Amino acid sequence: MTSWKQTATSYSTRFRLFFHSNESTAIKQEPEIEDIISTSTTTGSMGSSSIDGSAKRCSADTGDLSQGGVNTRFVAVSRLEDQQAIRCTAFHPSGRFYAVGTNSRQLHICRYPLLKNLKRDHVAKGPELLLSRPKQHRGSVYCASFNPTGELLATGSNDKTIRLMQFNADSCTVGVEHDLNVHNGTVRDLVFMEDTSNHTSLLISGGAGNCNIQITDCASGTSVRQLQGHTAPVLGMYTWGGCMFVSCSQDRTIRFWDLRCTKAVNLLSAGNQFYSSPVTSICVDPSGRLLVSGHEDASVMLYDIHGARLVQLYRPHVDEVRAVRFSPGTYYLLSGSYDKKVAITDMRGDLMAPLKYLPVVEHQDKVIQCRWHPHDFTFVSTSADRSAVLWALPPPEDETL
Repeated sequence: MTSWKQTATSYSTRFRLFFHSNESTAIKQEPEIEDIISTSTTTGSMGSSSIDGSAKRCSADTGDLSQGGVNTRFVAVSRLEDQQAIRCTAFHPSGRFYAVGTNSRQLHICRYPLLKNLKRDHVAKGPELLLSRPKQHRGSVYCASFNPTGELLATGSNDKTIRLMQFNADSCTVGVEHDLNVHNGTVRDLVFMEDTSNHTSLLISGGAGNCNIQITDCASGTSVRQLQGHTAPVLGMYTWGGCMFVSCSQDRTIRFWDLRCTKAVNLLSAGNQFYSSPVTSICVDPSGRLLVSGHEDASVMLYDIHGARLVQLYRPHVDEVRAVRFSPGTYYLLSGSYDKKVAITDMRGDLMAPLKYLPVVEHQDKVIQCRWHPHDFTFVSTSADRSAVLWALPPPEDETL
């Protein structure tokens, strides 16, 4: 008879293989974790955990490579500053520029700079602004997203509206606009999905009010469906696979949706062997098999979608996690938190073992959102300290010994 330990070993090996099945097609080679840590940082202890038939749960410092501080090679490349908190950012799929939305109702499109001559002692300046809209909404800009082709840009606000715009990447200009009034509360997140049946774009949005998820046809600007189920504000959404998306909520549930169905096809809720607090952010790896969620209690959960089981629950922060995203090559997980820090978790190897993670940058106030560049090992973080910062690694040979 097969023991649980043998089963767990087989499972973790299989999970490791499928999770990194896209390594050969990774957009760019990603650095080793040692290349991220500054030479003056000492690697911390990994700790250990016994096999007891349940997923591993790491303590607050298990696997933490920082020894309590932020000491990495990431440098601030550019810093956009505003009079109020900056809530959201989104990269254009080409990677040539990124959008930034602020509490002061503004939307900015910033040019992504050339980084080949980046130095360790680089001093961050304001980014080159290609487009600025001072009154994008009547309220704070809570979320922004480009569609997969980069021809559409949408923003959501606490004025309860969505602004859907045609976007010309060559001239960096906005064309035809639709103001969508499909929500009766703050629009907290939105994602695009391409309808493969008729080659049109759909916009999926969620937030407060009645907490319904709205699906809008981008060609006509009309709502085609609303999905019910959440009983508190929808805080995050993520789409993959052409017809699947997932939503997370203050109601402590994660719901899986298939556009071909009218109700959620799967539901995770707090308690049992899973998480215990509201779910603030969510993402799925490119294979569509691993879900990662961030939570109010500072924890991050890894969940095997196909196996319908918890892989690991760990705590890389000391305050609410507000953003989780896989790096372009899926080697690392980026997480941003109200503890003012952005952390990177090493996702290579056995995901059931204790994970190595490292705070890589720090703001002066809460981190609200962080997003990877679509191709490069760089990211933008936004904060209540009224800044949006682009971060990157200088070439290794520039490290000061």
